[in-house]
Amino acid sequence: MEARERARDAELKKELDATLQARRELGPEYESALVDSFLDKVDQRLDSVVDRRVRRQLAEQQMTAARDTRRGRPRGDSWGERFGFAVVSLVLAIPLSAIAVVNADLPGLLIAWGGIVAVNAVHSGVWPDGLHIGRRSRERERGDSDWEG
Repeated sequence: MEARERARDAELKKELDATLQARRELGPEYESALVDSFLDKVDQRLDSVVDRRVRRQLAEQQMTAARDTRRGRPRGDSWGERFGFAVVSLVLAIPLSAIAVVNADLPGLLIAWGGIVAVNAVHSGVWPDGLHIGRRSRERERGDSDWEG
């Protein structure tokens, strides 16, 4: 990948050199057209880099969705759904806590909250198949560059 990037950078440098040489030969009256032409080439290069980056991210998302589906989580199981489930369970935790305290004091409260935590952990996919913490940090460690092909 690096060799390809160096070749593209060399092409862009050649284009800049050619633009500057043409400016010297043609004079300042063509400067605007030459600069516009060079900037169009830079725009094309940036567009191709962005397109590759978007395609890579989409492919990673599709792989993650497929992996989650194989683990038994439905495809629509997004962060928003898990967050919504957690909020609803916390709202319902208020009356559950009151009932537990009235009927069994502190042990009842601990059992009620243990159940709430367990239900949220199972729904979020954190338990029982292991913690899924660190996926983003692994992606950052890979050091994907926007300029790689």
